[in-house]
Amino acid sequence: MNIFVASLPFSIQESDLRASFETFGTVDSVRIVTDKFTGRSKGFGFVEMPDEEQATQAIAELNGATVQGRSIVVNPSVAKNS
Repeated sequence: MNIFVASLPFSIQESDLRASFETFGTVDSVRIVTDKFTGRSKGFGFVEMPDEEQATQAIAELNGATVQGRSIVVNPSVAKNS
């Protein structure tokens, strides 16, 4: 399951975000979106978890959780149909 994570602290690293989600199960990938010119985090990213049950639990537990002083938003990523 692809998971959208928003309101991330700008200082968070992908390894920190991965560790938060690995508490709930296997994480295939983590990507924090960055500005292509400055390299600075845009404050959101995506986490891919192969097990839907583990992903659902992670979403339920982490949505609204405080990470490095910020309350994060965690939702299933919605694919855009073209």
